Amino acid sequence: MIRIVIAEDQRMLLGALASLLDLEDDMEVVGKARNGEEVLELVKNTDPDICIMDIEMPVKSGIDAAEELKGHRCKVIILTTFARPGYFERARKAEVSGYLLKDSPSEDLANSVRTIVEGRRIYAPELVDMAFGDENPLTEREEQVMKLMADGKNTKEIASELFLTNGTVRNYISIILDKLEVSNRIEAVSRIKEKGWFK
Repeated sequence: MIRIVIAEDQRMLLGALASLLDLEDDMEVVGKARNGEEVLELVKNTDPDICIMDIEMPVKSGIDAAEELKGHRCKVIILTTFARPGYFERARKAEVSGYLLKDSPSEDLANSVRTIVEGRRIYAPELVDMAFGDENPLTEREEQVMKLMADGKNTKEIASELFLTNGTVRNYISIILDKLEVSNRIEAVSRIKEKGWFK
């Protein structure tokens, strides 16, 4: 029997997923969580074979929880609406066994669970195409500037936090806008979030 834990913050979807998988003869849902923190607790207490989780959940995201479960016996499947290369990249680094999109047919999920239990990995084909065509163009320093911009810091505050001059920060910001092909800071922040490039 394949023992499964599911984490999903939308209650109706959580119930539907659990019911679907419980219908399979060789599967049993042993726990349901509403956020990444609850799922880590459940994995510890129930020792499942598979943990299926959404990405965007309150308290702790699915990606954060997956990073904490890296190396654990329990195999992680990310099931999400978000086909974002940045998320996919983090999920791959966390060594998740599957990354599937919620609009896949329901029988695909059960079949993917069986395949993953056998030791294989399954990634939604759209993600694989996207991941190889869409890398984060920012350098580490530009990412630091970008994060502070996203926190609402102005040029002067960014300069003092990163021990740079105002002019250097302005240069970084203009390079960032250029690389992201946007015209202002607000667009830059939303582009980075939309791509899932924020760690």
